[in-house]
Formats: sequence, structure tokens, C-alpha cells
Amino acid sequence: MSSSIEDNIGSLSESTRKEIGKIIVGQEDVIEQLLICLFAGGHVLIEGVPGIAKTLLVRVLARLFDCEFKRIQFTPDLMPADIIGTNVFDPHAQAFQFRKGPIFAQFVLGDEINRAPAKTQSALLEAMQERQVTVDGTTYRLPGIFTVFATQNPIEQEGTYPLPEAQLDRFMMKIVVRYPSEEQEVAILRTHQLGLRIEDLERFGLTTVGGEKELLAAQDAIRQRTIREELLAYLARIIRATREHLQVEVGASPRSGIMLLMAGKARAALEGRGHVLPDDIKAVAKPVLRHRLWLKPGAEIDGFTADEILDEILNRIEIPR
Repeated sequence: MSSSIEDNIGSLSESTRKEIGKIIVGQEDVIEQLLICLFAGGHVLIEGVPGIAKTLLVRVLARLFDCEFKRIQFTPDLMPADIIGTNVFDPHAQAFQFRKGPIFAQFVLGDEINRAPAKTQSALLEAMQERQVTVDGTTYRLPGIFTVFATQNPIEQEGTYPLPEAQLDRFMMKIVVRYPSEEQEVAILRTHQLGLRIEDLERFGLTTVGGEKELLAAQDAIRQRTIREELLAYLARIIRATREHLQVEVGASPRSGIMLLMAGKARAALEGRGHVLPDDIKAVAKPVLRHRLWLKPGAEIDGFTADEILDEILNRIEIPR
């Protein structure tokens, strides 16, 4: 990757964070992870309780990159055709016309994705993996920039359906959004006291930082970047260690390693660096791998979490010099 491209990606990242900061208080780690997925071309699963700006953050990102944004509210009665679209008979043309569903957007927010049954959740699989949908034997390509941001509530389990393993594996990262600090919460209240409604993005003076052209160029540059052999071996050791851990029933797949590689490349690029460091791999390991580890029943009863197991693995594996 040339230094000019690195500088452009780093500058784009810095400008994006600055603009987001006009509306979103704190959440620096969450913003970084979202940008990593966006620039690496991956999809995102966002977990957090209601009211902590998950939807707002995705709307702001879409505005900053001038991307079409569609929101799908997942409910138990949502059907696959409600997502991907359906053929509708046109009486004037005397023929069926395909009416596109909300999946045909650049930024798609699947709100409370675990509230829909498995059949509807699986309608996203082809779109997320192949970036296309098939209806009645006809295939329709999705936009060049296509990112699914899916949210789920970790607390309320009544009326929810666990995401299938195959669908979970399609998400590059599972990002956990936590409550703001006391200082940040005061800043949020101060904004509302001034009469500013965060839903009205126009009043915050957001400046577009780029568009589809810039995002596609960044994604292509990150895909073509290479890293040192010893870092590839370090990454592979992390993946393999998840499969050998005594508390893990099913470890990370080879696809997980590819996702970790891409996320590490993207983090280095967002920092404006021409080389990937072990710290880049470590920084993205938990959000990339936490939803891909299936713990043994006894481990969950004993209170083990995927994050704790990954911390132990990362601390144990020797870092290449």
C-alpha cells in the first residue's frame, strides 16, 4: 500500500471520528471497531441495551459517507420477502416486476435481529456472504458498498431466537456497547438541555467526509496489503489455541482467521501506518472472535466468558518480535 493511500485512509478515519464526536459522546472503542469493519468490508453485530445510541451511530456514519440508509425492524412476523423484496404483478405492463426490499441499500440496520425466526434471519445469509439475492431464480446484485449493522439486546430474551451459527460467522465483529461514564452522561444531558434533538442531524452541522468511491478504494487497498510471515503465524496460533482450549466446545474456524487478518490490516491503515503490528491483531481479536467460540456447558455454568478465554490466550501466546 503506497504512503499516499495510507495517509488518505488515516485522514478519512480522523475526519470521521471528528464529525461523529459532534453528536456521539465517548464510545471511542466502539467507533474504532465500526470503522474497522466498514473499511475492511465486513458486517457488524452490535450488542447493547436500548437507549445507548446504536441506531444513531449507524445513521451518522451513513450521513458522513453519503450512503443510502435503510432500517429493518425485526419482529416475529417478519417474512424473508419483507427483507429482500418480491415480484409484484404490474397490470399496465401485464408482467411481474421485482420490487426491491430494504436490503438494497448501502447501510442496512437490522434492529433487534434476534426477534425474527430463523427462516427470516437466514434471508440475510446470501446477501451478507455473496452480496446478492435470488428471487424466483433471478439474481440481483447489491450495491458496491453493502454493510449490515445488526443490533441485539443482551438482556431481554423473551420472544427472541438465537442467531444460527452460520449467520453469526458472517459478522466480522461482535461489538459490545456499554453505558457511558458519568462525565459522558452529563455531556449527553447538557446537549439535550440546550434544545438539540439528536434525531435532527441537520442541526449538528455534519460535513460529508467521503462517499462510495473513497470507501471502495480504501477497502481494495486494505485487501491488497500484505503482512509479515511471522505475524501470519502469530495469528494462526491464536485461532488454533481457541480450538484446543479446555473450556471451548467449538473454536474459531479458518474463516475467523481471515476476518482477524482483514481487521488487523484495517486497524493499521486507519492509524495511518504502512505495516501491521501484533498490537493490531490483539486489539481486534476479541470483537472478531468472541461470537465464534462455543463454550462447553460446564464452562458457562462456572462463569467463564469468551472474552476471558481470549484474554488468557492472548496473554499466553508469545508475541513475534
